[in-house]
Amino acid sequence: MTDDHIPRDEPVDSPPAEAGGGRATRRPRSTDPLELGFTPRKPVPWLAPFLLISTGLRTLLALLFGAYLDKRELQKALDAEVAKQVGPDGGLWLDYVADLGDGFNATYSVAYLLAQRELEVDGHRLPRAQTLVMGGDQVYPSAAYEAYEDRCKGPYQAALPVGPPEQPTIFAVPGNHDWYDGLTAFLRLFVRTRDRHFGGWRTGQSRSYFAAELPADWWLFGLDDQSGSYVDDPQLTYFDTVAKKLGPQSRVILAVPAPAWVKAVDEPSAYDSIDYFIRTIIAPTGAQVRLLISGDLHHYARYTGPDGRQLVTSGSGGAYLYPTHQLPERIEVPPRDTMARRSSPSRTYELAGRYPDAARSRRYGWGIFSRLPRRNPGFATVLGILHTLLMLSMAGVTDFRSEASEQRLFSVPLVMMVLVLVLAAALFAKPPSSTGKRHARHWILGVGHGLAHVGLAAAGTWAWLALPFHDWPWPLPAVAAVAVYLPVSGLLASQLVAAYLLVASKFGVNVNELFAGQGIEDAKGFVRLRIDPDGTLTLYPIAIDRVARDWRVNPDQSPDSSWLTPKT
Repeated sequence: MTDDHIPRDEPVDSPPAEAGGGRATRRPRSTDPLELGFTPRKPVPWLAPFLLISTGLRTLLALLFGAYLDKRELQKALDAEVAKQVGPDGGLWLDYVADLGDGFNATYSVAYLLAQRELEVDGHRLPRAQTLVMGGDQVYPSAAYEAYEDRCKGPYQAALPVGPPEQPTIFAVPGNHDWYDGLTAFLRLFVRTRDRHFGGWRTGQSRSYFAAELPADWWLFGLDDQSGSYVDDPQLTYFDTVAKKLGPQSRVILAVPAPAWVKAVDEPSAYDSIDYFIRTIIAPTGAQVRLLISGDLHHYARYTGPDGRQLVTSGSGGAYLYPTHQLPERIEVPPRDTMARRSSPSRTYELAGRYPDAARSRRYGWGIFSRLPRRNPGFATVLGILHTLLMLSMAGVTDFRSEASEQRLFSVPLVMMVLVLVLAAALFAKPPSSTGKRHARHWILGVGHGLAHVGLAAAGTWAWLALPFHDWPWPLPAVAAVAVYLPVSGLLASQLVAAYLLVASKFGVNVNELFAGQGIEDAKGFVRLRIDPDGTLTLYPIAIDRVARDWRVNPDQSPDSSWLTPKT
């Protein structure tokens, strides 16, 4: 086995390992939030109306004012530390986890396994890592203090309350959700000059980006490449200084916020800043980037190229599952059609491994019909309200007992509601990113989706007029509409949206919404890396087919044992 090979292509299921030891200042006696010091949260309902609006506003504000909130230029006043990470045997165990701060069950299931002294997986003994890298989006849906405490720091402190004697180190790369407040909360949590701990892990960085020297002349670079802008000058200066320690024998692991190599298939410019960094900072030293790793897409995928470089996505730390069955089997990195005047030579990379597999990912897609109304009751309620109002408007227009019915056919409320519904459906059919371009398929699918809702409303109106409610004296028809028609129409409309998402995803439209609407907690995992003293790198993708749902207080009261353990 050489350092050019990462032999474990397929993720493997991990049974819970034996609990380690541990305790913080006071161990909880129950799962009550007052005992834990944080509130375990349910998964984020990503199609909840108010959340959709607030997320859209945050994205818009980030696009409009991101440059004004950018604190990276100011970080040049902070220490420019370079960490050194090495295990007691001269090698190193390193964990990588990303997209973790969502629902408690999924987030804590991953954190629990990361914190155990050892995992036994398919005959492999995998000791607890001496270094943990969080690859971005440590919290959802926004970078608020309470969200970090309940969805990120709290679960990880419960998993490893106090560091063992060989206290492991944690590094973190900020993701787009960490950037929603301009990195304020992120810097206060991971970049500290005092109380430098995160649960049982010791924080190891002095800026939002970092460099760490690893055994056998391996290096770990964590790049803060967000907001769609140029990499800031203080960050380039920092890595320029670090790069002076590199030579032709050096090998680099580059942790970035998003798998730009995959996103460049639709947005050729997505990979430009990473390519610029490699081409201008690392390549002149003669060192080789052997592994590019990121989160952002909530699954595991690995691409391998002719130069032996591995491109790994590992975003399964807790957030809803993102599909793998639509991943391209072959990509060109950098893309040939990039508009960058200078770029590295393009190479073809092949998809070498993914989790879950394509067949299972497709099956998950069909779960939208049952999960969408169950995971997003507010979304179904809003659909019911809209369809009820639309039905009442149509019922009023089709009631020919009134004079001048021809004029009522073109009444403003009905026309306005139809236009708003069709326009909203058209705008809902969006590219996978906020900067992606709309194509004809987006408009065709979106308008078709809107017209389908108009057709459903017309059918609902016909059914309503056939029922006796319509002839009751006012306001009884309105009461009956709210009590009877609204919940039924909301459920039917949610199923229509589910059918649309399933069809649209076949054309690469609303793929994210198809899975975000389901909030799938299972199929999670992380990557455990081993660097041997001789420089051999081995990658172990750890897959969790089903996360735990029921927890109990750990009977093991030793200092660094997890506070909670799975009941089963």
